[in-house]
Amino acid sequence: MDRDLWAGLPIFLAIVEAGSFARAAVRLGLSPSALSHAMRTLEARLGVRLLDRTTRSLAPTQAGMELLLSLRPALASVEGALGALDATRERPAGRVRVNAHRPAAVHVVLPRLVGFAADYPEVTVDLVVDDGLVDIVAERFDCGVRHEGELQGDMISVRVSDPVPLTFVAAPAYVETHGAPQVPDDLGRHRCLCYRYTSSGTIHVWEFERDRRRFERAIPGSFVTNDVDLMRDAAVAALGVACLPLPHVDRYIETGDLIEVLAGWAPMLPPNHLYYPSRRQPSAAFRAFVDALRT
Repeated sequence: MDRDLWAGLPIFLAIVEAGSFARAAVRLGLSPSALSHAMRTLEARLGVRLLDRTTRSLAPTQAGMELLLSLRPALASVEGALGALDATRERPAGRVRVNAHRPAAVHVVLPRLVGFAADYPEVTVDLVVDDGLVDIVAERFDCGVRHEGELQGDMISVRVSDPVPLTFVAAPAYVETHGAPQVPDDLGRHRCLCYRYTSSGTIHVWEFERDRRRFERAIPGSFVTNDVDLMRDAAVAALGVACLPLPHVDRYIETGDLIEVLAGWAPMLPPNHLYYPSRRQPSAAFRAFVDALRT
């Protein structure tokens, strides 16, 4: 088969599934200009236009739709055959694409990559940090890492962490100026740093737990962000009180840059789980990665 045709077909499929050249470029690890060139070459070789493109939208033409009907099962069959072949390797090799929220990426995935890299030097881990909820099938990730309860349906899940404690923290300078809240009702008189979910745009509702009683409360934020690192840094800068995973701030508590407030009121987050499609044919590299993260 013509090399340009063979190279262009999966690119065409990726562009349609992603809905844009930019998103497809991120998934494939190529530049948008490289994808645009590949599409022009493919359409020239076939002699038909496969995509209708404007500055705001992208959609397959009628000819493109007809090609997709045959292309999707054909490429799925090729991927299945390659997966079966991969299982015969003596040493796992290839790429594993992972999507994880930031605390899990930093405190669960990254620490285990040191040993994994030493054991499997021919495996590349492509870790995308995303605090929103992601459709890992549509975005063509091999797996995701999220808290239990945030997993997509019809997935195989593997627990990769213990339950994660939350903590309420503030900088010593903030406490010296404003005092420390003693009970949740005190927060109405304090500056609070809140998290906005990337996917939904909603603001995280703070939860509290005491004597086995758990309740939640909407806290008006004086500072709102969608990045937990920035929220932690804002707390260190004495902008207010924050609610954060303990592993994300324990080093700052040890150095005295942050102090715990509302002691005894913070709940636990569910364990993190690695999850992937139940119908997926796992590669040897992916199976090795899952084993490395398994608790």
